[in-house]
Amino acid sequence: MVDSFPAVRLQDLTPLPYQQALAAHLQANEPEAWRWAASAEAREEHTAAMRAELLRSAYRLNADAHPDLHADATLAAQRLGVTARITLYQAPSGDGAAMNAAIYVVPGEAHIVLSGPLLERLQGPERQAVLGHELAHYLLWERDGGKHHVVDRLLHATAADPRADASHLQAARRHALYTEAFADRGGCVACGALEPAVSALIKIETGLTQVNVASYLAQAEEICADPNNKALQTRGVSHPEVFVRARALRLWTGREHDADEWLAAALEGPLDLGTLDMLGQQRVSALTRATLAQLLQRPVLQSESLLAHARRFFPDFAPPTSAMPPPEPAPAGLHGYLASVLVDFVAADPEMDDVTLAATLGLADALDCAQPFEQRVLKDLGLSKRNFTRVKRDAAALLDKAATTPSSSSQAAAA
Repeated sequence: MVDSFPAVRLQDLTPLPYQQALAAHLQANEPEAWRWAASAEAREEHTAAMRAELLRSAYRLNADAHPDLHADATLAAQRLGVTARITLYQAPSGDGAAMNAAIYVVPGEAHIVLSGPLLERLQGPERQAVLGHELAHYLLWERDGGKHHVVDRLLHATAADPRADASHLQAARRHALYTEAFADRGGCVACGALEPAVSALIKIETGLTQVNVASYLAQAEEICADPNNKALQTRGVSHPEVFVRARALRLWTGREHDADEWLAAALEGPLDLGTLDMLGQQRVSALTRATLAQLLQRPVLQSESLLAHARRFFPDFAPPTSAMPPPEPAPAGLHGYLASVLVDFVAADPEMDDVTLAATLGLADALDCAQPFEQRVLKDLGLSKRNFTRVKRDAAALLDKAATTPSSSSQAAAA
């Protein structure tokens, strides 16, 4: 048995921060696409496609023939506060068909399709967890005026479009992963405990009829013991690995303060230029703006050329009017990018001589990108190692002297 946990409550089941932020971003920045995905036409297309698929490929499980299954579905729905009419189906199962479940949603209706020998392998509370997982999709898509279902339809349509930007594809993947994590929590609420929710996940993944949940949770902890273990970041496309899901549920049911933070690290990983979604692009833009402000907060660096270069990034850029606190180290995946940004500023105003290099050296060090910055300065600007070492050694003195002897370019900018 696993250790006891606080009662799992429906009021604790809320959309995750990523889901909320992505919905707000799409609604604000993709208004035409949002209107289409929220339209009656889009809903009707979705409903027609869903009904055609069910009629073509599934067998309806009625309550007379499967009373226990329907009782589990009714209990799961009651615990989740779902009042939709529920219809259950069994998908055709060939030899060795994997256990799974899926939901098709239309307003007021939840159609759940089971695959493989799920009915034979899972016990009552485990079935409640699986049915609750699927009903949690319905719950998510119906709440907040249906905005999360709009996000789901919009991202599915975008992912199927060959013209889709890589950031949209990353957003679709991460949204799917977060949706499964939300639904896992719903499965916990539906069965009332952590253990059957995790045992259902393990059985569906492995096909086993008997599993030890406490042992598997310990295994998940072993995997996660090293925070630098790259295996912690999921490689899943639509579903996280079971160890991620199991540990995420343990943290959530235990009401650990960092449950959402840990899940975000597992599903998103560190901010990296090569894997940015739309929200990541916003974060990089904000970090870039903050980096330019850090550099150009010194009046001596507010030359016409350097300010003009900053406004190539942000047309409305204005240097800060007061001193800024030191920056935090940047994520490792952005070190090369920020180093290149700083090198561009070193080259942007030749009249500033060594002063810009002296300032960018200190900022690169604070951002933790000093090594790629040095490499790019020496390679891209053709600066000798001797001169670079000299400026690095004398950086503080160069900046102090420049502050008391404004350059001609900064005087021109002031004028």
